[in-house]
Amino acid sequence: MMSEESKKGLQVEYGYGCSVDMPFQKAIERITETLKEEGFGILSRIDVHEKMKEKLGVDFPNYVILGACNPPIAYESLQVEPNLGLLLPCNVIVYENEGRTFVAAIDAKKMLSIVGNPLLEDAAGKVNEKLNRAIDRF
Repeated sequence: MMSEESKKGLQVEYGYGCSVDMPFQKAIERITETLKEEGFGILSRIDVHEKMKEKLGVDFPNYVILGACNPPIAYESLQVEPNLGLLLPCNVIVYENEGRTFVAAIDAKKMLSIVGNPLLEDAAGKVNEKLNRAIDRF
């Protein structure tokens, strides 16, 4: 469970996260493990640092976006709302800022609220519980 001190430094209304006491690469490995424990797989990995260097020639801090998916919940949700794929997978980020490493996940309830389908509320709640537990395991 995260201490109050480790929760500081991440203020965002559309996600849940914290600063973590570990190096960037280790944080990526750890969140991948804890997501797996919650039934998520990583469908995509975007290395923003690398892409900014490649496409714009600029130095950008270490920043990775992981596209996480929980297949049973995704399947159930797509049965209810076929166009939901526009909002999938759930993004989880790991980045460095001012010498600190941060890990955060999207707030699925807020994200899915734009769909306006109350049948997705339970699925969004399950996703948030699982994503938050994965982050809390740091």
